[in-house]
Amino acid sequence: MGGESSMGALVPSLYSEATTSKMPPPTEELDKDILCPICMQIIKDAFLTSCGHSFCYMCITTHLRNKNDCPCCSHYLTSNRIFPNFLLNKILERNYARQAAKNASPYEHLRQALQQGCEVSVKELDSLLTLLAEKKRKMEQEEAERNMRILLEFLCCLRKQKLDELNEIQTDLQYIKEDINAVERQRIEICRAKDRCSLKLRMFADDPNSQFVTQSGPIASKKKWVHAQFNDLQDCYLQKRRNWARQAYKEEERDTDIMNGEGYNPGLEDFKSVLTNFTRYSRLRAVAELRHGDLFHSANIVSSIEFDRDDELFATAGVSRRIKIFEFSSVMNEPADAHCPVVEMSTRSKLSCLSWNKYTKNHIASSDYEGIVTVWDVTTRQSIMEYEEHEKRAWSVDFSRTEPSMLVSGSDDCKVKIWSTKQEASVLNIDMKANICSVKYNPGSSIHVAVGSADHHIHYYDLRNISQPLYVFSGHRKAVSYVKFLSSNELASASTDSTLRLWDVKDNLALRTFRGHTNEKNFVGLTVNSEYIACGSETNEVFVYHKAISKPAARHRFSTDLENGGDDAGSYFISAVCWKSDSPTMLTANSQGTIKVLVLAE
Repeated sequence: MGGESSMGALVPSLYSEATTSKMPPPTEELDKDILCPICMQIIKDAFLTSCGHSFCYMCITTHLRNKNDCPCCSHYLTSNRIFPNFLLNKILERNYARQAAKNASPYEHLRQALQQGCEVSVKELDSLLTLLAEKKRKMEQEEAERNMRILLEFLCCLRKQKLDELNEIQTDLQYIKEDINAVERQRIEICRAKDRCSLKLRMFADDPNSQFVTQSGPIASKKKWVHAQFNDLQDCYLQKRRNWARQAYKEEERDTDIMNGEGYNPGLEDFKSVLTNFTRYSRLRAVAELRHGDLFHSANIVSSIEFDRDDELFATAGVSRRIKIFEFSSVMNEPADAHCPVVEMSTRSKLSCLSWNKYTKNHIASSDYEGIVTVWDVTTRQSIMEYEEHEKRAWSVDFSRTEPSMLVSGSDDCKVKIWSTKQEASVLNIDMKANICSVKYNPGSSIHVAVGSADHHIHYYDLRNISQPLYVFSGHRKAVSYVKFLSSNELASASTDSTLRLWDVKDNLALRTFRGHTNEKNFVGLTVNSEYIACGSETNEVFVYHKAISKPAARHRFSTDLENGGDDAGSYFISAVCWKSDSPTMLTANSQGTIKVLVLAE
């Protein structure tokens, strides 16, 4: 009601301003007899009271719904004692007619005069027609001139745009020409060195006529892979080359000053590294497998899987309410049926996330569906700290790398909390407006935290000032389910809009969007290393992306076991993934409870 009444108060004031601005005479110059004493505007549909006062019909009837008196003299008055004021209405009609005539256009005056039978001679009509024809020609010329100016401006803008594009293409062609020459020189040197080595090897070989055959299969395969991703690779090359050119221009350096030892421009060297890494692998190969479920717990979904500090142990957790610690070497070397956890710890609630302490090897943190954040000692299998301030399910927890006693958590209660293993209460609390799906410390800082939220944004905080985020990264169309740092400056995010995105947290830039997997409702996992980003998919597949290329570099589909229970294979999805540091090896798990060790392969 209050909002409606306030809006109702605003609209009449705006309307009255717009109306009075068009009414020529100020109110003090008008005869007060034609002004309504209620609205103070010219009376519309005049009605006369029994006490002799005139009002707008709508004004007086509205007044009499609330009071039974005359607004002017307070005489007793009811709605059956008001009557049409025919005389005043005629006066007002004449007033409106005069006003309309005064504001009418010359055309309207002429049309009215002719319609009213005004006497005009043929000579006067000819003169008038000549004048109108001249006026028409002048207006047509002015309109044509305006259209030509608009057309000219458009063509000039188009020419400038195309010239800029041409200059950019010519510059790119110059870069490509320089790089072709540099690569050709380096290739010739490599071929000469190879020939010298081949000659020496033939000299030492038993058969002096033996020939060394180069296998063309891998080269052809890599060429095919490059052509399949040509557009993305082209964009990557040009971006890196232009960036280095701009940097050199800003530093006022010459090309010869920015060449490396091999004669390459640094931009070409960066792209060479990307191309080498990208073409090195084209598939994921499973090298080990184990089952996470047991006889007493039918729920098998693995929500989180994490390597410890030295990549010797890995921990799993999920809806089975247990944290299981495995030796990675045992999983790799022993038969699939012989895999048993070296440590197992039970919890009261389903688990959502794990985070190993990167300084204290035997400490691991967990978050659960009751909102409890727990720090465990793997050696004693006991909890050493329990934080119970979250009011709803806690989705994410993460230890700081630079300050190992600090950890951060995020919850459905829309709160981000900073904890210290040295005290029981939270150190810091950030209130947000939407559910928190993921939190992550910047690996190079103990004061910067990234927060993935259900509001579709990533909020990047400096903990020294939590009144507002340092940056807010926008682009996802649904909830941000994961955030992970590739480096101190690069942040990857995953969302239920079926995309991954890469951000520069130093310069507040969106770098790339990755598409190929399917993720619309589940937590499917996200893991990163310095070069690659991997995630799960609701198609029960694992996808790997190179950070410089927006399309998948490799994928692996989990097989489904439908013999026990006959579940729908389409309901299975990847639920957790984790790289083994910067190696090509990763741990993956799905909603069926299957854990696989996958390796990037050619």
